[in-house]
Amino acid sequence: MKNFKLFLFFSLLCLNFLKAQVNQIPRASNMPEISRGQKTTGSILDSVPGFYNNQSTTLNKNPDAKIQDYLIITRQNDTIVVDTSLTIEKYHKINFLREDNFELIPFSNTGIAYNTLSFSAIKSIKPKMGASNKYISYDNVDDVAYYDLPTPFTELMYRSVFEQGQLLDAVYSVNTSRQFNFSISRKGLRSLGNYQNFLSSTSNFSFTTNYLSKNRKLKIRTHYSNQKLFSEQNGGISDSDISNFENGNSQFLDRGVFDPNFENAHNEFLGKRFYSDQTYILKEKDSLNTRSLEFFNSVYFEEKKYKFQQKSSDNFFGDYFASQEINDKLFLNSFNLQTGLVLQSDKFGKFNLGLRYIADRYSLENYQIDEFVDNSQNINSKTTYLNGSYSKEFSKIKLKLNTENFIFGDNQSNSFSSIVKFDFKNDNSLALKYNFYSVAPSYNTLLYRSNYENYNWDNEFDNLVTNSISLNLILSNILDLDIDLISVKKHVQFEKLIDDNSTGINNYSIIPVQYLDNLEVLKIKLARKIKFGKFSIDSKLLLQKTISDNIINLPEIVSRNTFYYSTDMFKKALYLQTGFGVKYFSKFYMNGYDPLLSELYVQNDKEIGEFPIIDFFINAKIQQTRLYFKFEHFNSSFTGYNYYSAPNYPYRDFTFRFGLVWNFFM
Repeated sequence: MKNFKLFLFFSLLCLNFLKAQVNQIPRASNMPEISRGQKTTGSILDSVPGFYNNQSTTLNKNPDAKIQDYLIITRQNDTIVVDTSLTIEKYHKINFLREDNFELIPFSNTGIAYNTLSFSAIKSIKPKMGASNKYISYDNVDDVAYYDLPTPFTELMYRSVFEQGQLLDAVYSVNTSRQFNFSISRKGLRSLGNYQNFLSSTSNFSFTTNYLSKNRKLKIRTHYSNQKLFSEQNGGISDSDISNFENGNSQFLDRGVFDPNFENAHNEFLGKRFYSDQTYILKEKDSLNTRSLEFFNSVYFEEKKYKFQQKSSDNFFGDYFASQEINDKLFLNSFNLQTGLVLQSDKFGKFNLGLRYIADRYSLENYQIDEFVDNSQNINSKTTYLNGSYSKEFSKIKLKLNTENFIFGDNQSNSFSSIVKFDFKNDNSLALKYNFYSVAPSYNTLLYRSNYENYNWDNEFDNLVTNSISLNLILSNILDLDIDLISVKKHVQFEKLIDDNSTGINNYSIIPVQYLDNLEVLKIKLARKIKFGKFSIDSKLLLQKTISDNIINLPEIVSRNTFYYSTDMFKKALYLQTGFGVKYFSKFYMNGYDPLLSELYVQNDKEIGEFPIIDFFINAKIQQTRLYFKFEHFNSSFTGYNYYSAPNYPYRDFTFRFGLVWNFFM
């Protein structure tokens, strides 16, 4: 009833929009993607919009401002135009992460956790603190965007959730002058969930500034970020209730009836960061000079904290040192300083040479168990790196090289990456990539302390060495092909190990393991769009195979097919998309989820998969407003209750959800 009232309210709102409609910005067409696979901070970062007849279109409220004047700038200085179009790609990104989650499967409640359907290569030389499942929802330093605008700009994103809550992502940005911009953004979530003790509540706040001097030689950008990712944990439904769930027992269709494994715990990830970078042009290009020289500097300090708290110890996690409140904490304080020079020449290309200093302090804290656990242990890492990059365009060939090498210090990490891209006619292209990373494992795999006896270790793991080769082929109006071959030496992961001699309730433990054998994965991804008049099919297929046995488990097939109809209505005042989406992956030993660590672990007890997830959706665009109506997993009641996000964690039941993205140009 509540969802129906919400649907009725926004339907009336849409009708009011239609009556008041006079002019609108045309929809984008033939939009090139700016950066494939890169996480962005919102739908406005998706692509560069096109216009009818390739003409610039002015905004209604300011005839002097054009849509292409509203710019979003990433930390890597990629400039992107605000996009108010409605595309099927936008539909796939109207979720908590604001990105396509094709290779992920979410848990039953928004923002709790995600399971993975593929394996990805490492792309950073800096080791993580741990709690990897929280990192998926955490905005890193590269995820923050800066703005350059002719008038104030606002974006609001709303998304309904699962019982008593909502998801709201808001961005407000304004240029106080031609030289200075500031923006404020906050993403807030609260969702009770359908299962007991499974509430999620998150907050991602950031404040940015962007300054450019009048002589355009000095550029300064800063941001402050404060994030809190909280979720209650219940350990999933008990083994004795699995049959009640899978049999579709009518008494258990109300998911609140299930008794979870425990109801007294939660985990939380908190982060604060201050960032600033400066660029000064020492020598700029002009009509007589084809070279430029810049000095750059960036610095940021970040505090991260992960907590697992439980009102009393529980046998679910095994034996414990003391029967009392559990309060396990991890801390990571990081200082990052980078400086260098950039030389750019029309003839020789762009050279970047600099130094990077990283200081990490990883520490632990537990509650009143000093006689059992040594809280004084920590990991201190201070390292200096030499980094350099080179890029050059040769006619229709683009070359980019990047390297970062250990000079002295504690963390002996190194990296090298290269990209060669060939641009052909009609937006066709071929890109070849090679990446090498030698990186220390996550800190929580090296050192962890807890009141639970099984969650205590002090390891001396070697660096993970990752080599990956990628081919990306884009054939416009035919298909996109991605082939990745990933090889990892000394791979580290969490595993479920069975103790046959244990007499406790749980005879297993979750511990980090490092492999001496090579881990090798082959991934082939195909994407295809087919259009028949107003009907379209958007298909994506992932084929993957682990060449090395008994290390990780992956589904060999992951597919998603979206069948939809698009049309203009009410004299082009409204643009409509409606259709079905089907997602499917083959059965495999899906990773388990550990709520104490907030980590996924490899298990070989229960196979999960081969259940279709079918959604029916209606999307609409009115002026700068996009509306999303979705009947999610509506096949759940008639294709079998065998759907899970992880062992003992059922996937989402059928539900109606509503989403809205609204842009304001003042």
